[in-house]
Amino acid sequence: MGNAEFLCEDLENSVPEGISTKCNSMEDVAPTDLNGDTLYVFVVSTYGAGDVPNTAQPFYEDLQAAKTDLSHVRFAMFGLGDSNFSDTFNQGSEKVMGLLEECGAKRLGERGLFDASGPEMPEDIAEPWLQGILEMASQST
Repeated sequence: MGNAEFLCEDLENSVPEGISTKCNSMEDVAPTDLNGDTLYVFVVSTYGAGDVPNTAQPFYEDLQAAKTDLSHVRFAMFGLGDSNFSDTFNQGSEKVMGLLEECGAKRLGERGLFDASGPEMPEDIAEPWLQGILEMASQST
């Protein structure tokens, strides 16, 4: 299990009771699976020279190829990166976010960013970020 999957589980456990959650690997989801009844929270790491990780590659390639209409989809994006690699810092999440927006999906809030070179743990940054996203989502429904 990778860092994004571990963080996804932490975030899922931090969501207030009464809100339904499901943690999926991006390799198990196609852009055509996304519906308008759900807020999608993407946690995407950066691999190699600014690429999306292997598990996100099929989703990313499907988005690139199909240019699916996602104007009915709401999402939030959290990126995992390392500023020691400043040229490619958090580019994986930036690439997925850019394609989602090109397909018409509506982003809630700012992209959350974690820096593995910093002193914090990913959940220390992501959990408060997610609470803000959930507040925005509750006000926009």
